[in-house]
Parts: sequence; structure tokens; C-alpha cells
Amino acid sequence: MAGERFERHKQPWTQDEVQKLHTLAKKGMGLKGIAKALTRTEESVKQRAKEDSLNIAKLR
Repeated sequence: MAGERFERHKQPWTQDEVQKLHTLAKKGMGLKGIAKALTRTEESVKQRAKEDSLNIAKLR
């Protein structure tokens, strides 16, 4: 996992991805699951959620 490469590094978010992020966050999915579903890093998802004032479930 630590060596995983993300081909989409620093790519702008598409409207579709933003919509999916909002949907998954509202369903209560955790950060790791959302990141995997969107093929984005957890950090990227966290940052975008913060920009959009979204709360992401704290699942451990």
C-alpha cells in the first residue's frame, strides 16, 4: 500500500467526481473507501471535502 502510485497526481476534479464524493460522504462512507472509489489519495479527498465543507465519516 505504501508504494502505491497514483497516476492522477494533481489532476483537477471533474464535476462527476465531485458529485460522487458528495454522494459517498452523505452515505457515511469512510475516507479510505471514498479515496479508493474515486482512485484519489486520501489526502486529496480530505482536501476536496474540506473545500466543499463536507464531513467524512471517521471509520477505523
